[in-house]
Amino acid sequence: MTHPPDNKNISASTEDYLEAIYLLSEEDPRVHSVAIARKLDVSRASVNKAVGLLRNSGLIVQEPYGTVSLTSKGLEQARQICQYHQVLLHFLQVVLNVTPAVAEQDACQIEHVISRETMQKLIQYVRQKEPQKEPQKGS
Repeated sequence: MTHPPDNKNISASTEDYLEAIYLLSEEDPRVHSVAIARKLDVSRASVNKAVGLLRNSGLIVQEPYGTVSLTSKGLEQARQICQYHQVLLHFLQVVLNVTPAVAEQDACQIEHVISRETMQKLIQYVRQKEPQKEPQKGS
């Protein structure tokens, strides 16, 4: 299984946490665990475990009061995951005419397993075929 970010030893679930932190940090750079739990619909214990993994991987830093923020490495990987998600979502909805709910679910699954080579080709395809419609931000 190939993961989009350079750090291939984090799981798809951990990538989801990284993506959620990134999206939440667009509103406030210091993200609280409870906000992550709400966004992903998981327990705070699950968030704490994932935060530990992300911290140990050098992808986030955890502040004394429990807020987390992305490191430059974490930000780079989160942006890439979000780009993959948005390109896949666009391709599924616009090119293949998949319903939004199914496209969202499928994009979430595919973004974690697609090879870098295939993703780069898909990005090229989407930019050539639909440059004006490519989404800019994560969901």
